[in-house]
Amino acid sequence: MMKVMIGIADDQRLFLKSLVTLVNTFSQFTVVLDAQNGSDLLNKLERAEQEPNIILLDVNMPGMDGIHAAQEISQRYPAIKLVALSMKDDDTTIISMFKAGCCAYLVKDIHPDELEKALAEVYSKGFYNADAMNINFRRLLAHGNKKNEIRITEREMTFLKFACTDMTYKQIASEMNLAERTIDGYREALFEKLNVQSRVGMAMEAIRRKLVEI
Repeated sequence: MMKVMIGIADDQRLFLKSLVTLVNTFSQFTVVLDAQNGSDLLNKLERAEQEPNIILLDVNMPGMDGIHAAQEISQRYPAIKLVALSMKDDDTTIISMFKAGCCAYLVKDIHPDELEKALAEVYSKGFYNADAMNINFRRLLAHGNKKNEIRITEREMTFLKFACTDMTYKQIASEMNLAERTIDGYREALFEKLNVQSRVGMAMEAIRRKLVEI
């Protein structure tokens, strides 16, 4: 069986080499390219005999960071699926990575089994939402058979569109002329309706359902 080709870019050499070794243990995947920043990655892509199917891309790298690298790769190599790698769950930065062309994000302390699952889903579906691993099942049961019938109000939709940008919640409240407590209510309502637990998960689910575009 032909393996799925993976590229990895990360400025931390020890982490990079460890991740290469780990991914190469997955039966379906093989690492064909690794780089230490965005510029290094683009140079190696230009010389590569075959493009990787998926690139794991660190957000914070010197020289050319993950956001700018994702923008360049999305334009030059649109067939490559990009996955953001982050040390922490920074909503606005990760949403910026999605706007730059990424279809998933993973935190660096991800369990190897989840990493393998994420790569498989990105390759087969073009999308992976980590929130799906952490759904509050009591919410799902509460929805019952109506869980796919989502009713979003006009004000919630306005909030949702803003939430899929790099604006902070405080800025969204100001833009909508609402109290931050009201914005918190919209957020919690949409978490419930979309069965997610984070802003990034909400944005990804909204994009997947074609409720918004970024």
